[in-house]
Amino acid sequence: MAHTAQQRKRVRQDTARNITNTAKRSAIRTAVKAFEEALTKGDKTAIQASFRNAMSMLASGARKGILTKGAASRKTSRLAARVAKVEGAAK
Repeated sequence: MAHTAQQRKRVRQDTARNITNTAKRSAIRTAVKAFEEALTKGDKTAIQASFRNAMSMLASGARKGILTKGAASRKTSRLAARVAKVEGAAK
């Protein structure tokens, strides 16, 4: 239980920040899932568009502290490798 005004304010801020970060984290996961779905369908334009969107969301999450920089970089790298594999197989 918060006893001081500062503690009560921190609880309010933490709650609001948690809601925001949860929503942003969910949006990142949704973007990555959309990319996965585009990969399974094999539509090159959808793959490129969803890849750009997922990369953007991951970078944004890293900038805002939702993901660590390394985690965002690792996920981006793995997604890029999958795009390269699909494009290499298509040639």
